[in-house]
Amino acid sequence: MNEQTPVSPPDGETTDADEQTTTAVEGDNHATTNDTVTTGAESVVAALEQAGAETLFGVQGGAIMPVYDALYDSEELTHITMAHEQGASHAADAYGIVSGEPGVCLATSGPGATNLVTGIADASMDSDPMIALTGQVPTNFVGNDAFQETDTVGVTQPVTKHSYFADDSDTVGTEVGEAFALADAGRQGPTLVDLPKDVTQGETDEFPGDPETPDTDNPPTTADEAAVDSAAAALAESEKPVILAGGGVIKADASDELRQFAREYEVPVVTTMPGIGSFPEDHELSLEWAGMHGTGYANMAVTNTDCMLAIGTRFDDRLTGGVETFAPDAEILHLDIDPAEISKNVEADYPLIGDAKQVLRQLDDAMPVAYEALDTSPADYETWRDQCAEWKDEYEMSYDMPEDEPLKPQYVVERFSELADDDAIVTTGVGQHQMWASQFWTFTEPRTWVSSHGLGTMGYGVPSAIGAKIAAPDTEVVCFDGDGSFLMTVQELSVAVREDLDVTYVVLNNEAVGMVRQWQDGFYEGRRMASEYPWIPQFDMLAEAFGARGFRLEDYESVDEVIRKARSYDGPSVVDAIIDPAENVYPMVPSGGDNGLFALNGDQLGDI
Repeated sequence: MNEQTPVSPPDGETTDADEQTTTAVEGDNHATTNDTVTTGAESVVAALEQAGAETLFGVQGGAIMPVYDALYDSEELTHITMAHEQGASHAADAYGIVSGEPGVCLATSGPGATNLVTGIADASMDSDPMIALTGQVPTNFVGNDAFQETDTVGVTQPVTKHSYFADDSDTVGTEVGEAFALADAGRQGPTLVDLPKDVTQGETDEFPGDPETPDTDNPPTTADEAAVDSAAAALAESEKPVILAGGGVIKADASDELRQFAREYEVPVVTTMPGIGSFPEDHELSLEWAGMHGTGYANMAVTNTDCMLAIGTRFDDRLTGGVETFAPDAEILHLDIDPAEISKNVEADYPLIGDAKQVLRQLDDAMPVAYEALDTSPADYETWRDQCAEWKDEYEMSYDMPEDEPLKPQYVVERFSELADDDAIVTTGVGQHQMWASQFWTFTEPRTWVSSHGLGTMGYGVPSAIGAKIAAPDTEVVCFDGDGSFLMTVQELSVAVREDLDVTYVVLNNEAVGMVRQWQDGFYEGRRMASEYPWIPQFDMLAEAFGARGFRLEDYESVDEVIRKARSYDGPSVVDAIIDPAENVYPMVPSGGDNGLFALNGDQLGDI
């Protein structure tokens, strides 16, 4: 425990420290003056403890060493030493997704900081709460091209909510606390504090107070009442409504409100990929997720709806395809906490700015009044619901399993989903395996799907499974990865072994960067340049070399047995699943295409 941690005296007594401690408010500094002299680094650690942080992911180095030295005495913070800084940022990102609280990653200056950038940008694109702490050369060396110097603030400012340069040992703790609070406030996202070594080594008698967001940060909570009433009337008047649930539903912990609203008013639900798990996919109102590789029935509903309630989505291009053909006949009710997203990509007819949980409650209160005023009811949507059910039958997610062809990846995912715990967390890398995992695993709970969406970061899977497992140690964690994605961060398997994490990694191995190969076949006349591997390691044997348990899976008869063995192993295991290298991901909407014109196979893709 750090020396400056306050200790409560017995009831009725005071201490000299009580008499000498005062609260000093100078500008934005809400630190507490203490008679114990500490360092800026100890103030950083105290700020993290005050914020309620529990786990940090990082890699040691010269400029960040004072902070690590201060961590030595902390009894409240656990540090996980990662194999690479990128792994630290992805693990912290996944920790934040699963826990809902900001994940914390640390790195030294120069290459340490720049190695974090991919993970920071990933968290920024997906609005994941995270704080990065980076070492920096002493302030009098800044700008002189000192050893391992990088303008970390300049590099990261475009991909953070805010990047701080700490220049005072007295205020550094307050800045760290503010960065932590800001990462979690409103639309969540990453923040960064750059820590010059002289600042963290410098003396201070300021003890950081509770983390507070800047005075200028004032995210909306409830939407304008008149706007809510108008939106409710539009929904009540529609004949073919659909709810589009984005990742913002999960960020706002609004999944219960979404489920209650959809069930009460019997409105079919489509999710975005980041919104997977916000609505149970085994419910009759669920159409699962829409977009480039979304279900045919979700894309048909989106294309034919006359009223879309979109919640917490930024309408990215992988969801919409061509914006001009996206929900062409629909009035758009767009609910988002970030005003900048309203009408950015898709024009909103009824903007609702506020917290998803609160605004859904407002809409729920307004709907009965709207139905009564228009003499309508959810029963009027019955024909539309029947149509959606017909599409689910017509475009059922399926795949062929010829006996003379290799193992199909869809079957591996589907069997794993059926054998795993109902609340199991799935993490992935990026590529074909990511799509198969999202298509053929049945998700029923929020914060059980952990993947890289906006940035599409290969290599996300291995470290994200570590972060997810540490955030939820009693929950099963399964990582689906591809051979290409797995090779990018396989070094983090050493961390899973060292920390004795019970994680199951499934490498859907087609000896290629599969999604690139699929695009080359579909759009580049089959010219497979740099997408296939002439040789790759045997991942089951590689796992054993790391100290994990390795399994090789090559045929259908062994699938259930291998899954059971991998799941029952008490520690990290790797299943090297040798799948059909010719298998592709469908349905597919070509980039910029019409969601209603999706291909179910390669022949159809050529006709679109």
